[in-house]
This record gives sequence, structure tokens and C-alpha cells, in this order.
Amino acid sequence: MFQILDKQDLAPSIKQFVIDAPLVAQKAQPGQFIILRIKEGGERIPLTIADYDAKQGTVTVVFQEVGKTTLELGTLKTGDYLADFVGPLGEGVKFKNHKKVLGIGGGLGVAPLYPKLKILHQQGAYVESIIGAKTADLLIMEQQIKAVSNKTHICTDDGTKGRHGFVTVVLKELLEQGEKYDEIIIIGPPILMKIAAEITKPYGIPTMVSLNPIMVDGTGMCGGCRVTVGGETKFACVDGPAFDGHKVDFDELMKRLQTYKTEETTALHKHKGGNCKCHQQ
Repeated sequence: MFQILDKQDLAPSIKQFVIDAPLVAQKAQPGQFIILRIKEGGERIPLTIADYDAKQGTVTVVFQEVGKTTLELGTLKTGDYLADFVGPLGEGVKFKNHKKVLGIGGGLGVAPLYPKLKILHQQGAYVESIIGAKTADLLIMEQQIKAVSNKTHICTDDGTKGRHGFVTVVLKELLEQGEKYDEIIIIGPPILMKIAAEITKPYGIPTMVSLNPIMVDGTGMCGGCRVTVGGETKFACVDGPAFDGHKVDFDELMKRLQTYKTEETTALHKHKGGNCKCHQQ
């Protein structure tokens, strides 16, 4: 059993848990994830590690309440326990001799962006960041990102905070102004990563993305998380989740993410006792 040591509401429907998981914390690296179950017989869901502390033995995860299981997860409180908390899974990200890096996080993507920028900051790199959300109320981890960045740009789709517009607008401006980076890291909705990678490609700047395909076992056995990268089949759970953004087939990824939409909607509808409009969408 894994205890929730701390619970925070980061934004409407977005929550953060600090979990007592010393064995996971000792091995965790930026870019890795865990798979948890709330209870025996429950659904296995993957969550990216948003932070970890080997000395304290804690792992931080951030999630958004969008489906049946994440809604159930959101009802847990500090002091409650999870049945399973397996990890770290996936390939950890390593940076070598980076002098200047740009990190871009959209929506919930800010959470998995943070540990990557944190390690780069610790290594002495110049870190510039762009983080955004639909509206100011949904912007998460602003202070944490600023703490590991030399310069931070804030964007909101509706203009309620920072620049009015998408994070890709600032990205394009920076590159057109002649800014150079050893690498650009982009994490967010697939459409955001696709557009941002298309912007960086003509400049020849290495661009890392973190993919979120449907995942079941997290060990490469089920094949559910397969993605096409550079014309080859890869499994996000063991080969990623980080990949070269210029080689990812994002159209295929977005299509596959819709595979179980009907089942997910039905499960949410039943969870809410039929008192929602989700089933008719």
C-alpha cells in the first residue's frame, strides 16, 4: 500500500499527490512514469512523474479528473492509500552538455516538463520556458517552472494572464528573432506538439516530445502504446515516452487516442449514475 502524504488542488479538476514510494523515488529519472491502481480490481492508469525526492522517498504525480478512474482518484485524501504504485517505467531522459534549452508546456504538460527543466537547471544550463493554458485558472506549477528557469513566458488562450494566445506564437517569435537552442522540449496535447515540432523543424533544432498513447501494462507486452517514429513502430512505455518530435506520426497517434472513446464515455456515464450528458456526446 502506498500512502498519499499530501494532496493539493492545482486548478479546477487538476490535482497533485505526493506519494510515499521510496523504492520508486530512488530510481526515478526525468521523463519516466508510474502506473497506479486505486484498489484491487481497479483500472491501471499511467501518470508521468512530476517530481521525486530520493532522500524523502516521495514521488509527485499530477492528474486531471477527466474519466471514471481519475474522478475516483480525485476523491482520495491525504492519509489515504493506493493499492499499487509501480515504477519507475519508461526511459529516463539524459542531457549532455546542454548550454541553452527551451522548454514548452501546454496545459497538463507543464507537470512532466518540470523535472526535465529542473535537472537542466541543476546542470547549469540556461533554461528558457514557455507555459500556457486555456485560461489563468488552469495554469499550473508556474512558480516551480520559474524557479528552474532563467526566463519564463506565460500564455493563455483567452488572454487572462500573460500573452494572449498559444505557446506556439511565442515559440515562433523567438526562433524568428534568431534565438538558438541546443534542444527544445515540448509537452502538451498531441496537436500542440505536432504544430510546435513543425515550427522547429526548418531550424534544425533537436526537438523532444513526450507521448501519451493508450497504455495497459507499461512493459511493452500488450502493444497498446505503439506509435510510429521515423517510420518504425515503437512502444511508448519502453522506448519512450520521450521521442524525436520531428519523426513522430502525430496524426496516427491522435487517431489511436480515440480508439476507446465510446467505452470511456460509457464508463464515465455509469460512474455518474447516468446523471451527465457525456453519454450523448
